[in-house]
Amino acid sequence: MKIPPFHLAIPVSDLQKARKFYRDVLGCGEGRSSGHWVDFNFFGHQLVIHYKPQSETEKAHSNPVDGKDVPVPHFGVVLEWEVFQEFSKLMESRGIEFIIEPYIRFKGEVGEQATMFFKDPSGNALEFKAFKNQDQLFAS
Repeated sequence: MKIPPFHLAIPVSDLQKARKFYRDVLGCGEGRSSGHWVDFNFFGHQLVIHYKPQSETEKAHSNPVDGKDVPVPHFGVVLEWEVFQEFSKLMESRGIEFIIEPYIRFKGEVGEQATMFFKDPSGNALEFKAFKNQDQLFAS
């Protein structure tokens, strides 16, 4: 089954810092833009960053998963296993401050996966993951 690309629009408090992060740190191709938003090719999906002043009432939230505090909300992509390994090393080399450092969940079990979490400059949480066997993406 071919997966259609998703479209996701997220708020950023500093358009230029976010643009540099998604383009230069993550390596996303830049598309159309205006003075208030920028389109990116986010691993084959359309991500749009929209300027929005940061509200002081917005508070971070997390839920415990595997003894780690997983930020909510978050978004990201499922990469191929080898691509994840290379990408996580690239993020480490670029000085990314991880919320949850790259690690393996369910090692040797159904749904074995690599995962990592970090934030963009506006505090949007991202998760990148990879399944040892992509056919187990929805396995229980």
